[in-house]
Amino acid sequence: MNKSWAIIIILVLLSWALGLIFYPQMPERVASHWNFRGEVDGHMSRFWGVFLLPSILSGLALLFIVIPRIDPLKMNIDDFRKHFDTFIIIVFGFLLVLYLDVILWNLGIEISPNLILPFALGILWFDVGILLGHTKRNWSIGIRTPWTLSSDMVWKKTHQLSAKLFKICAAIAVVGVLFRDYAWIFVLAPVIITAGYVIFYSYSEYQKEARHP
Repeated sequence: MNKSWAIIIILVLLSWALGLIFYPQMPERVASHWNFRGEVDGHMSRFWGVFLLPSILSGLALLFIVIPRIDPLKMNIDDFRKHFDTFIIIVFGFLLVLYLDVILWNLGIEISPNLILPFALGILWFDVGILLGHTKRNWSIGIRTPWTLSSDMVWKKTHQLSAKLFKICAAIAVVGVLFRDYAWIFVLAPVIITAGYVIFYSYSEYQKEARHP
């Protein structure tokens, strides 16, 4: 087991430990969902409100173990594995922060998700940019369109562009903390636009390559 996976396992165990520690103090109906303005608009039973996220983290850990092993191009994944492992740690850290916010909110310490998400997703988007800048063609991780999967050159160009754009998305997301009622726009809109653009870009680059082999 490498250091990255030791950290991942610790984060999973920590989520379960937090759930077990705070479960008796949670209300019968746990606030579990917030609208775009940071107002509670959904609840769960105490059991699922406390243990759903640790269960998700456990499932994700198993998924991330399996993916690199079954990918037909797993040798390419091995080449950027350290960046992939770092990304998994960031994802788990991000989810654990959200989990802590849920616990604190239900204990009466109400910290708006609109204050936390711009920073947390800013970090996540930036690391996505780093990961995309190092990925090699595979079937599981990255911008997987018919055109990137059909050409190493289109894959490389698309991911180099995506890496820059996601880092820009990270900076825009952090700005959202200054506009709390509209933070979701700063957090999500740039990523949605980026995703649409890079799909079109990969198609365009593939067409260029087809015309000039």
